Amino acid sequence: METILLFNFLGPEMLVVFFAILLLFGGKKIPELMRGIGKGIREFNAARSSIESELKEGMKESEQKKSE
Repeated sequence: METILLFNFLGPEMLVVFFAILLLFGGKKIPELMRGIGKGIREFNAARSSIESELKEGMKESEQKKSE
């Protein structure tokens, strides 16, 4: 069974990626970029957990209606 990795970077590839990011965004913009990415991930996780809880609540309600 093969495992497909999305980010399978080794040392030289990571160095090239980091250098490209540094050239594109500059040293002062990288912390701002990382904060934005972190905020987006937090918002995504919050939305996902909200949807999960709503689905679980809906499943419990439908099971209760079936048992009545």
